[in-house]
Amino acid sequence: MISLTIDNQPVEVEAGATVLEAARKLRIDIPTLCHDSRLKPHGACRLCIVEIAGMPKPVTSCTTPATEKMVVTTQSAHLNRLRKTTVELLLSDHPNDCMICIGSGDCKLQELAYRFNLRGSRFRGKMRAHDRIDENPFVQRDQNKCVLCGLCVRVCEEIQGVGAIGYANRGFESKITPPFEKELSCEFCGQCIAVCPTGALSGKLWVGYPRQQGLEKTETTCSYCGCGCNLTLHTYGKSIAKVTSRQDNHNRGWLCVKGRFGYEFVTSNERLTTPLIRRQKGGSLEPASWEEALDLVASRLLDIKSKHGPDAVGGLASARCTNEEGYLFQKMFRAGIGTNNVDHCARY
Repeated sequence: MISLTIDNQPVEVEAGATVLEAARKLRIDIPTLCHDSRLKPHGACRLCIVEIAGMPKPVTSCTTPATEKMVVTTQSAHLNRLRKTTVELLLSDHPNDCMICIGSGDCKLQELAYRFNLRGSRFRGKMRAHDRIDENPFVQRDQNKCVLCGLCVRVCEEIQGVGAIGYANRGFESKITPPFEKELSCEFCGQCIAVCPTGALSGKLWVGYPRQQGLEKTETTCSYCGCGCNLTLHTYGKSIAKVTSRQDNHNRGWLCVKGRFGYEFVTSNERLTTPLIRRQKGGSLEPASWEEALDLVASRLLDIKSKHGPDAVGGLASARCTNEEGYLFQKMFRAGIGTNNVDHCARY
């Protein structure tokens, strides 16, 4: 273990931990825009700077390893002035449309502007004028609101292993874009949206609903497969506005395209809400109770088994089943009906 002092408070951390991690262990709040504990440190935003005894200039706490007997200061007039100036520079060419921005209320840049009591920027100059990109069914991109933190690029590379986007150009013309500025063609997992600290990346399905403050939250579990990812449903009335996930669950806040965007079926007019059976041969499907439907299925399976033998029956399990449900499903066919004709749709 390594012992150091941060803001006159002693703390011990494991070897390899950063100053930022040590500070968070003490619940000391250091502002960041480009940091995510699930990704490799990047040091792009320069907001997490701290003063370390013996070093001539402030350093980024997210990339600086903690060392034995290190003495760190996270709050001072000098640090506050540097951080405030950094946020001012970010705001100098950032659209001033928080009133209608889809990220308002859930925007780290907006939060930092409030924290440093910034009512504008002293810096005036060229403003970015990129067109809003709206070429795919899930992700909406507004380059004018991008702060070049790199979170979207890193999550796509480090977590998804895809690398669908990257940096292009230099200086004021720098931007995040797919290769050769072509259309975004990826898995549409939405991880980039989840880590974006501003309204530069947002879900197209969110449009038309109230923003963060006007939505109710419900914790649940994704039913698309047996992984059981944690979901947070943000609802307005009986409609789902968007889906996010907590970092403290086994999926660490990451979701696939189905878990993040595949929720419109909930309010679809075509969704079945009750079992349907045919009570007469050639008749139409009619609503039935679960008891009646299950009794019918059981009797038909037994009829087929008695007439044609157990191997005339086969079972195809759903990818939405849990491991326990999958076990019971195969047990019913192997022990109950007496056949090994059991498979799983995820293999196809």
